Amino acid sequence: MAQLNNIIDVSEATFEYEVIQRSHEIPVVVDFWAPWCGPCHMLGPILERLAADPSYNFVLAKVNVDENPNLSLRFNVQGIPAVKAFLNGQIVGQFVGAQPEPRVRQFIEKIAPSPIEQALAKAQSLLVIRQWEEAEELYLDILDQYPNHPRALLNLARAILGQGRGCEALPYLERCKDAPELAQAERLKPLARYLCQAENGWPDEGTISPIEAQYRQAAVLFERGNIEAALDGLLDVLRQDKHYRNGEPKEIMLGIFELLGDDDLLTQQYRRELASVLF
Repeated sequence: MAQLNNIIDVSEATFEYEVIQRSHEIPVVVDFWAPWCGPCHMLGPILERLAADPSYNFVLAKVNVDENPNLSLRFNVQGIPAVKAFLNGQIVGQFVGAQPEPRVRQFIEKIAPSPIEQALAKAQSLLVIRQWEEAEELYLDILDQYPNHPRALLNLARAILGQGRGCEALPYLERCKDAPELAQAERLKPLARYLCQAENGWPDEGTISPIEAQYRQAAVLFERGNIEAALDGLLDVLRQDKHYRNGEPKEIMLGIFELLGDDDLLTQQYRRELASVLF
């Protein structure tokens, strides 16, 4: 086969250097194959196509098992094609048999994520720790390159909402048209509309009731970054009237839970408290 820098033939003599040592610098995917193996000729071109794709950063090492039987024994290859991914000298993923391209692509993305996936992962890690501004910058950079990336659109809206800017977040939520982002965007919209109303100013209704004042004050607290106090305020509104404003406080709280994520301690605590108030 034609040799590219990241598509190589490997033998027993070169395996240690080309696979084990090299995997400390870059993921190496080893394709154990044989010329007589029909499924190998189905899988091989898929792997080679992905290795040649600049979106991925890995080395494809081809091992002819007929010419290198000791490698087959060493790595317990009992059927071919057998694919084993190495990182830092260790096998980090493997499968046996020909697979459709989408499944092979999924396998590669787990061990050798594309630059866009790496950027998304970094931005997501910032969301988890509520570094909203830094996450916003990263998602804007991603959308400069991929203007309609659904996950970037949704999470940019999250980053903006985390800073209390509901009006600015709404257009990004409206652009989320497909699952699973659509469902998540719908859960965030009540929070975005609530914050947007607070940004634009509440209607002048003269003297407002204490419960309405508390409802509005929760938006101010959220905008200031005091999410816990905002949740307390909304929860207290529901304690007084669980149907207040046709249940809007509940939907806003659910939006905050969606923003923070299921694993967030505030989400877990206030989801329980909300359930105790409603049920």
